[in-house]
Amino acid sequence: MTRLSKSNKPLEEKFSDFSKTFIGKPYVARTDDIIVTVWPEFVDSKSSIIGDLYIWAYHVRLDNKKTESVKLTSRYWRIIDEQGVVQEVNGEGVVGEQPTIAAGASYQYSSGVHLRCPSGIMTGTYQMQKNNLESFEVKIPTFSLDVPSIKSVIN
Repeated sequence: MTRLSKSNKPLEEKFSDFSKTFIGKPYVARTDDIIVTVWPEFVDSKSSIIGDLYIWAYHVRLDNKKTESVKLTSRYWRIIDEQGVVQEVNGEGVVGEQPTIAAGASYQYSSGVHLRCPSGIMTGTYQMQKNNLESFEVKIPTFSLDVPSIKSVIN
């Protein structure tokens, strides 16, 4: 996954340029006072000797509505294309970081994914840690990856 951008801003700026930049309804999930909002964006498709490749960016904002800071320690993604091919991605943090999100603040980042099909879905979880080092899991909303020019999308 590719690092595109990141930021750590107060909640009052949550409707900043980051959310105004993306067209379409965002996907939202809330777990234990952490709100995860995702905007997928189709980027490009390419054909090569190894076949077609469809590329998406996804833009994520995590809003911490807790009264204490939390640290994002790891992530898990499950990506399923329209043919049922599953990719699973586990790793520390996001975009090379394990951000600490202050109480009432947000953290934003963008990354990307590619599929061999024009449609798929992504879902996952973040592992978070409270100040007392207690871990908890935060759901990432399931979101659709569809090439906008293709009329018969699966999702």
